[in-house]
Parts: sequence; structure tokens; C-alpha cells
Amino acid sequence: MMAKQQIPKPWFKTARIALRRFVPSDAGDLLRLDSDPRVMRYINGGKPSTPAEIAVAMKRIPRIYAMYPGLGTWRAERRDTGAYIGWFTFKYVPKTPEIEVGYRLLHDAWGQGFATEGATALVHYGFDTLGLYRIIGLTHKDNVASQRVLTKAGLTYRGFGRYYDRRLRVFVAERSPH
Repeated sequence: MMAKQQIPKPWFKTARIALRRFVPSDAGDLLRLDSDPRVMRYINGGKPSTPAEIAVAMKRIPRIYAMYPGLGTWRAERRDTGAYIGWFTFKYVPKTPEIEVGYRLLHDAWGQGFATEGATALVHYGFDTLGLYRIIGLTHKDNVASQRVLTKAGLTYRGFGRYYDRRLRVFVAERSPH
């Protein structure tokens, strides 16, 4: 008989969201999220992720927890119902020293303030707990909804930059020196 997979307890909570590490049994939730063309509109050229791409991501995500303590991509669920709503991330942007705050939410969770709540909490966590001095957020040039979220989370628009081999809008938060 196979042992039941241990689901980790949330490590981070906001008023309405609980974040925990991803585990292999979460692959179906991640596939459901990344299969929605509305969610993927500004990501991956608008192409939904394949099951094989999700499998690769599910192997990569746990390695980040070990390599970069305090950083990662975490499964997000509603605290009131336990329903999966997407994920939040706090990670190094490839080929840079920059730390990025990000999120991807199921379409059903859009327009309810979850993205702003989670991103704001992670920005505070980055400054207050990790001692970071600078945090960035990146969006596709046309993704106005995410640009609003980043602004509400305390980041300021700083123009365009080249990240992930694309030209993206850059938002920045910097910790006050005092």
C-alpha cells in the first residue's frame, strides 16, 4: 500500500490567502491553471502549458525552496474554503540579481483583490523578513490589470526592461533607508 502524500501546512497567511509549498499531487491544479487561455494570454505567447511542461515545473519548484531559502513559488488557496486559486512567487529573475514578485490566479479568482493582497504581503515579507532592498514586478506591455496590482502593492512603474528574453514593463519597490 502506498503512503498518503503529506500536504505541508501553510507557511504564510494573509487575511484571505494561505500559501504553502507545492507537492507532486498539486500538478493537476497547476495544469488546470495553465490550461486556461485567459490566464495564459500574456504568458508563454498565449499558449497553454502542456502536461510535460507542468511535470518539468513540478520538479523545478521544490529545488528552488532548497537553493534559495525564503524564495519560491507557492500554492495559494482561500483560507475560508481551502479552494485552490493559483500561485504566488518570490524568485530571482533568470540571468539577473533581481528578485521578482509574481502571481498567477485562476480566472474565477480574478477581480476579488487576491492578487493585490498576496503581492502586497510578499513585498512586505521581502523587506521586513528577508531584508531585501529592491523588489521588481514585470508585466506584458498590455497587461493593465497586473500593472494595477503591482502599483497597489507598492511598486512604481519605471519603464521597460529586457527580462525573460522579452521587453517587459518594469515596476520597482525599494525599501526606505530608515
